[in-house]
Amino acid sequence: MLLPRQLTSRLCSPAKPWVKSVTGKVTGHAGVSARFVSSGSRTDDFPALLIGAGYAMFGTPEGPWNITKRLEQKLGARLTVPGIIEVSPPRAEAALARKKESAEARAYEGTVILPDVGEYKGRVERGEAPEPRAIFVATPPLYRGGLSSPRNLEVELMRLFPNSAIFLEKPVATGTPWEQSVSEAKEVGRMLRGHKAVVAVGYVLRYLKAVKEMKRIINANQLTVMATNARFVTAYELAIKTDWWNKDVQQGPIIEQGTHIVDLSRYFGGDVDMDTVCAHALEAHEKPGVLSKKRFDESVIPDAQRIPRATTASWKYESGAVGTLLHATALHGVDYAIELEVYADGYQLILADPFGTPALHIRKPGSDIIEVHPTPGDDPYFTEIDGFIDAIEGGPNASILAPYEDAARTYEMTWVIRNRSEEMTRLVLSKRGKTG
Repeated sequence: MLLPRQLTSRLCSPAKPWVKSVTGKVTGHAGVSARFVSSGSRTDDFPALLIGAGYAMFGTPEGPWNITKRLEQKLGARLTVPGIIEVSPPRAEAALARKKESAEARAYEGTVILPDVGEYKGRVERGEAPEPRAIFVATPPLYRGGLSSPRNLEVELMRLFPNSAIFLEKPVATGTPWEQSVSEAKEVGRMLRGHKAVVAVGYVLRYLKAVKEMKRIINANQLTVMATNARFVTAYELAIKTDWWNKDVQQGPIIEQGTHIVDLSRYFGGDVDMDTVCAHALEAHEKPGVLSKKRFDESVIPDAQRIPRATTASWKYESGAVGTLLHATALHGVDYAIELEVYADGYQLILADPFGTPALHIRKPGSDIIEVHPTPGDDPYFTEIDGFIDAIEGGPNASILAPYEDAARTYEMTWVIRNRSEEMTRLVLSKRGKTG
C-alpha cells in the first residue's frame, strides 16, 4: 500500500504483558502500574492478536499508517500482544525486536510468532494464550474477502474466535476473477452480520475531523448532496516495489490505493448506480504516461500488466447526484495532492490535504468568501482505533464508520471503474488497429 509521508505520529505510552503461572497457564494482569490508562479507569488486560507484520501494522518512515502505535497510545499499559501471525517469520522477528527495544516493550514480552490463526487457537485451547479481545488484520488483501482457502481469513476468524472483535485494513479483497471476488466479499459481509463482536474496516479518511464537520453541516442544514469531485494524485518516487506497479498482482491503483477517495465519495454521495460508471485511463505505453523519476526497472513487468498513469471516472449516485474522480501517478517528491469537493444547494465543501494538514474549505449561502478551517495535528488513524476500542468496551467515543458490507460495495465500485477504463482502452486500441 502506498500513502503519503505526511501525517505526524503521536507519542506512545508503555504497555505491560499478560503473564503466565509457573504451569504456563494464562493467569491475567501483571502487577505493574500504568503511566496512564486511556480507556477510562479500566486496568484489565486487552489482548490483541496481530495478523500481518508489515508496514500497516508496525509502521514505516514512508507513511503514517501504524496500527500498533495507535493501539499503544489508546490502551497504554493495558495492551498485550500475545501473538503475531505472519507467514514470513524474519519480518515478524524484526518488527518484534524493534518493539522490545522500545518504551512499549512490556506489551510484547510474551509475544509468539505463528504461521496461522489455527495454531494460535490451539494455544488458547491449551491455556497457553488468552482469547483475543480484538484481532487486527493487515495482511495483503489477496488473502482475504473470500469463501474458500487461501482467501477466507474472515470466515476462519469467525469460526475460531466468535467473541473477538475484528479490524481489517482496506480494501476487503483483491481477488480474481473480479465478479467472483466481489460476490464473495459481499457474502462475507452478510456472514459478518452474525458475528458476536464488533467488525470494522480501515477506511481512515472517514474519521477526519474535517469530514465529520462536513457531515455535520450537511445534516444540520438538511442538505442533499448534488455532486462530488475527487482527486488523488500520487507522488511516486518512493514507490519501488514492482508488485504495486503490476496490476495483475495488486490489481492496480484504483483498487489498492484510489479506494480511499472512492470510498469517501460514496460516504457523501451514497450508493452508486454501477451501470452509469464511465472511465478512461492514460496507459503506460502512451506518450503522456512516460515517467522520469521511477527508481526501479519497469521492464520486468509485461506492458499489458503495467498500471495506468491516470484514470478518470464519472457516475450517477442512486440518489440522482453525480460524481467524478481523477487518480494519477504523476508527482515527484513525497507529498500527494488529494481533495474531495462536495456540492449542495448554496454550499461548497472541500476537504483538502487529508494526509498532510487536513483543512476544510467552506463556501456558504449569502457569501462568495471561502472560509478555510485547518485541522492541524488531526490523526484519523488514532480516532479510528479509539472509536473501535470504545465500541468494543462501551466507551464514550464508540464509532464504527466503515462497516464491512459498505466496504465491500466500495470494493465493487473500484473494480467497475478499472474494468470500464480497460474496456475503453481496448476500444481505442481497436480503432488504431492494435490489441491490448
